[in-house]
Amino acid sequence: MTGKIYGSIEGGGTKFVCAVIDEENQILVEARVATTTPEVTLESCLEFFRRQEHLLGRLTALGIACFGPLDARRSSPTYGHILETPKAGWANTDVASFFANGLGIPVGFDTDVNAAVLAESLWGAGKGLTNLVYYTIGTGIGAGAIVNGGLVHGLGHPEMGHVYLPRAAGDEAFMGVCPFHGGCFEGLASGPSMAARWGEPAESLTAEHPGWELEAGYIAMAMVGVICTLSPQRIILGGGVMGTDFLFPMIRQKTIEYLGGYIRAKAILEGLEAYIVPPGLGGRSGILGGKALAQRAVKRK
Repeated sequence: MTGKIYGSIEGGGTKFVCAVIDEENQILVEARVATTTPEVTLESCLEFFRRQEHLLGRLTALGIACFGPLDARRSSPTYGHILETPKAGWANTDVASFFANGLGIPVGFDTDVNAAVLAESLWGAGKGLTNLVYYTIGTGIGAGAIVNGGLVHGLGHPEMGHVYLPRAAGDEAFMGVCPFHGGCFEGLASGPSMAARWGEPAESLTAEHPGWELEAGYIAMAMVGVICTLSPQRIILGGGVMGTDFLFPMIRQKTIEYLGGYIRAKAILEGLEAYIVPPGLGGRSGILGGKALAQRAVKRK
């Protein structure tokens, strides 16, 4: 086929999504590989891309948007590795080198949420913005950030899902589900936390269930924190918990309430409808983020 094609991996704790994507962001072929052991999972993904190269032609590059914690610092001796993750068997796995050696092409590597925020900044709800935050709120909670046009890295990568939040009144007895921190943002507001607190998964709760009021409050607390810390031009909320149409208005209302009139930016004063938004790319933010990382890898070559 004509034109460049890119490989993309969205690596999660339960599955790795592999895709070949063209220059127009069309997903030409896609496959899902269960996340089992690193050896089995990564080898299955590698074989997928080798088959597709035989059918579709040489990949220009591969981008890997991966669960973490991981090392995305290119100057680091452990760049491309998953670090001390709670995912059994995956700690210290060198993901990037496995594919670079196996395919012989440039490989980009970053967190799944950093990749998602990059894709949203290029083609989605954050297009044209230089300061942007993307949260995924689902099985876990994570966030990626772009500040002054660049992805945020430092000691490692942002871990905004693990900031501590004030306990809501009446929720003090709930211990939280995060194995590291208990009552951090992820521990209090992820999908598993809702299931643990209410005895049934979030998708089973009716719109009138008090769990949603509590959930919106915790998310809004996190929104206030990131607004006051990074001052993003827009915040994008994705993930399975955000799949309800009534949660966004609740979060916006509570965010304005918790800000207390302190931030006077136009986007805040207008009610947040265009400020706290769903992903413009829908469920494709992560997989297109992998393509964006692949394109970056080519530019660095």
